[in-house]
Amino acid sequence: MPVETPEALLLEVRALRQRVADEGAKILARWEPQLTRTEYQTSAANLAHYLALRRVDLRPIQTALQPWGLSSLGRCEGRVMPTLDAILANLETICHPGRTPVPRPGASEFLAGPKALAGHTDAVLGPPPRGRLTRILVTLSPKAAKHPEFAEELLDAGMDCARINCSQDDAQVWAAMIANIRAAAQTRGRDCRILMDLGGPKIRTSAVLTPGDRNTVEAGDRILLTFGEPDPALPFAFQASCATPEALRDVKAGQGVSLKDGLIAGTVEEVRPEGLVMAVTRTPPEGQPLAQFKGINFPDTELRVSPLTGADYAALDFAAEHADIVGYSFVQRPSEIVLLQDELDKRRPGLPPIPIVAKVETKLAFANLPDIIVHAAGRHPFGVMIARGDLAVEIGYERLSEVQEEILWLCEAAHVPVIWATQVLESLVKRGMPSRGEFTDAAMATRAECVMLNKGRHITEGIRVLDNVLRRMEAHQFKKSPQLRPLAAWAGVR
Repeated sequence: MPVETPEALLLEVRALRQRVADEGAKILARWEPQLTRTEYQTSAANLAHYLALRRVDLRPIQTALQPWGLSSLGRCEGRVMPTLDAILANLETICHPGRTPVPRPGASEFLAGPKALAGHTDAVLGPPPRGRLTRILVTLSPKAAKHPEFAEELLDAGMDCARINCSQDDAQVWAAMIANIRAAAQTRGRDCRILMDLGGPKIRTSAVLTPGDRNTVEAGDRILLTFGEPDPALPFAFQASCATPEALRDVKAGQGVSLKDGLIAGTVEEVRPEGLVMAVTRTPPEGQPLAQFKGINFPDTELRVSPLTGADYAALDFAAEHADIVGYSFVQRPSEIVLLQDELDKRRPGLPPIPIVAKVETKLAFANLPDIIVHAAGRHPFGVMIARGDLAVEIGYERLSEVQEEILWLCEAAHVPVIWATQVLESLVKRGMPSRGEFTDAAMATRAECVMLNKGRHITEGIRVLDNVLRRMEAHQFKKSPQLRPLAAWAGVR
């Protein structure tokens, strides 16, 4: 149906609203058993409506709405039905100016979605700092355990939340980190949440075998990823065992594989009794060393590996008592969210549910994200971390920007906070010299509710710089909406 006239556009939007309401109700009915947390039910309904809306190609309607000065649906994530109702009310007035005005959503109804997102963000990450909405999460180094003054420096620079990587150090170090952060926060009258990030089943190389004359792999080489230990008697010059060998059993010939965050990439050429034969198709021009303890990714394979390892269960015993937030690595399915929730409930009988942050770092986690959100937020305060390192390897670097955007949209529709993570201001934090592209990335990060910095020698400077960038950008941008403050740069132009 053409939508050039307001009458045709009115019919089109009416039909769209009905479709969104009907399909959204079906989605919500399927989710109902998971929504035991009453304060999340309205948000789940908005997410259901958003999923129904985005099943439609909205571009013709968007184009038709623009000349009438109406919302083109481009910023409706947090308030799907109020946006559609406001458009319909305005179209009714345009088409039938003499009739009694159609009821339209009030300001409180229209702003309920952003308000819910702000409340859910506070529940997970704590209240925002003065003068800035986007929180800064910092990965702690052992220095934070040994030197209380370092914890004070991080807070004074602008850190709002502290992350402890449970795959490193031990409970004694973690306890010292937490004690120093909490003491520094208390003396400053601050709320600094502690996120303990479970390591999860990171698939890595273990023992490696390389030719005597070189250890550098190049395109055209073959690597045997062994089910057991490397064996010099086998006809493969390059071999590597896997720290999680059971994961290899799910991989089939023809599927992709990469090592060292994609620096060694290829496909599984053959599955042999001894292991997987990887045909290397891409490395840097100078090649790449085959080394121990480097990540292995299988982007085309649904790995049947539990996201909770033995070390994670031990870390949970500590985190359930000491942490404010639990980070969940390599979660891919809603059932795995339930597993962590049950384990936390066992360790915290009678206590309020502890917030969970799920790290999206695989294709399957991205595909299952709506159900992961509902299972998690329907029972616990919940947030999502865009773990861009592994995610880029899994989906391909060229798709990362697109997928990152879609995660931000979906989470805004679900009213759950997002943590923008991996290599933010990396050159500045590690080497003291930022790149130009890093500042654009950091500025874009203001659309998330939190930005994570990794540890490095110049972390204090990195926090200060990020704090400055976020404060500036928040005057210009909120989520997808430009904020049109006066532009002082051209104030004198006549």
